[in-house]
Amino acid sequence: MTTPALLPLSGRRLPPLNLGASAFPHHRATLRLSEKFILLLILSAFITLCFGAFFFLPDSSKHKRFDLGLEDVLIPHVDTSKGGKNLGGFLIHGQGHDEHRHREEEERLRNKIRADHEKALEEAKEKLKKSRDEIQAEIQTEKNKVVQELKKKDSKPLPPVPLPNLIGINSGEPADPDIREKRNKVKEMMKHAWDNYRQYGWGHNELKPIARKGHSTNIFGNSQMGATIVDALDTLYIMGLHDEFREGQEWIDKNLDFSVNSEVSVFEVNIRFIGGLLAAYYLSGQEVFKIKAVQLAGKLLPAFNTPTGIPWAMVNLKSGVGRNWGWASAGSSILAEFGTLHMEFVHLSYLTGDPVYYNKVMHIRKLLQKMDRPNGLYPNYLNPRTGRWGQHHTSVGGLGDSFYEYLLKAWLMSDKTDTEARKMYDDAIEAIEKHLIRKSNGGLTFIGEWKNGHLERKMGHLTCFAGGMFALGADGSRDDKAGHYLQLGAEIAHTCHESYDRTTLKLGPEAFKFDGGVEAVAVRQNEKYYILRPEVIETYWYMWRFTHDPKYRQWGWEATQAIDKYCRVSGGFSGVKDVYSSSPTYDDVQQSFFLAETLKYLYLLFSNDDLLPLDNWVFNTEAHPLPVLHLANTTLSGNPAYR
Repeated sequence: MTTPALLPLSGRRLPPLNLGASAFPHHRATLRLSEKFILLLILSAFITLCFGAFFFLPDSSKHKRFDLGLEDVLIPHVDTSKGGKNLGGFLIHGQGHDEHRHREEEERLRNKIRADHEKALEEAKEKLKKSRDEIQAEIQTEKNKVVQELKKKDSKPLPPVPLPNLIGINSGEPADPDIREKRNKVKEMMKHAWDNYRQYGWGHNELKPIARKGHSTNIFGNSQMGATIVDALDTLYIMGLHDEFREGQEWIDKNLDFSVNSEVSVFEVNIRFIGGLLAAYYLSGQEVFKIKAVQLAGKLLPAFNTPTGIPWAMVNLKSGVGRNWGWASAGSSILAEFGTLHMEFVHLSYLTGDPVYYNKVMHIRKLLQKMDRPNGLYPNYLNPRTGRWGQHHTSVGGLGDSFYEYLLKAWLMSDKTDTEARKMYDDAIEAIEKHLIRKSNGGLTFIGEWKNGHLERKMGHLTCFAGGMFALGADGSRDDKAGHYLQLGAEIAHTCHESYDRTTLKLGPEAFKFDGGVEAVAVRQNEKYYILRPEVIETYWYMWRFTHDPKYRQWGWEATQAIDKYCRVSGGFSGVKDVYSSSPTYDDVQQSFFLAETLKYLYLLFSNDDLLPLDNWVFNTEAHPLPVLHLANTTLSGNPAYR
């Protein structure tokens, strides 16, 4: 996708919607619609007239069939010995005696309607005497009452579930003073990002650090949902910024409301909000985060109401109406979106005891297992109506990336008992190695993109996460290939470091080519930007954890210094539009994932391994840590959601 108007998302680049002539109906269809409408109008008027005539007929026998809402019109049957007849458990008295009575009931009903009408008119007159401000205040009061009632209804207590054995949530202090100083620098950068968001963008989804105001994109709809607050919580917690954490918790408790008329990305809301809330709950034990996560998950469930059970990309949180991105291969759902729900939904079923979340993601898995895959590769597009693949485009970067990541992490999060997920991961990686991974003329290993039988020799910044994934999945790989995959991870890390090192700012471009004499360098102007992305640093951290090779900390420090030098502004941190320019312009967006991922991975890179150890924690694709569900120390095996 090479359009310049790309949306900078954490897991995806999405082009803007394009409405062409086909979006508007042909004029003949419009005329036919008008004719049908007139006929309908005439028909409805006729029906109304007939019903009205019937209703006001003096024949009291109609009351035998229509209950007018009065308690004593239909009399419960007690005794049928006095000339009455029993109909459906009710006694209707004989005609001679009751005709007069039914006329009285009719008159009473008319009088009641007349009195109610007059009362409503009087109330309306009184309202009109009030000022506009008074009327608006009354309306707002009534709305607040309704909202409070809904909140009470939604805030029902969840069943108590024993927490998994949580290890390493507040440690990691390095003994080396040089490393400790670097870690403290990252913490200071987090404080700078948070404090400016707190001052200029509080409650908004993100921050415009130069304009010093709130910012949002269409992935969050049109509402202020505080995405940065939710995304940053666990980073604040592990950095020991507990005052800031409490500020965020207080805002979430009082202001985070999901009953808004807003269309959001199911994928982005799942990884940022549900992932962020669950991680904050596990780290802090504060129930409010669990309750909010479950409330939000309930709002996402209508997105699965498709003929195949493959969810829509977007859903309206209020109406539950879903749809897909207009540009996505004839209305298809996207592999990396519907394939990146498993971790969060499994934890939701674990915490609630409700199997609905687990069943939704397992249904997706079963459907994918039945489908043919061209060359063993998963195409990026799947039509949720037909269950057929869209165009045959396969990528380990945007549109595909986190699907593969979640296959591996489903296995890890299950305490390595979900062997079905591990097999799917191994099969996919073998096909990716065979068809997508190549070496450039200069010796750089890269992962290309498969498009309709052709390999495009281009790699995205998003694809750089795969180095860490290969290292994370090395242990447990088939045919004793652990060493091979650790080496492959190291080669991808090296290539992605080169993409940083070959720029003026020492920050990586959005995408880079391996054509002819051009290697690990962006060619197109609209691929030269850096929007505070974390994937390269994520791979440095995983490689550091598995090898302890000091070059990964060195590379991470280079990136830290470059971000602080070229992306830091007085109002926070901003992305830059050209990493090859010595005087770049800013994009004026402080992404929520900068606080959730980039700064968290840097902090972990300069921490000891006992902070969030990988034997006990699995990070979702937004870097939110969720605990491994060890069967020995949880009730998982007895939870009906997993039987």
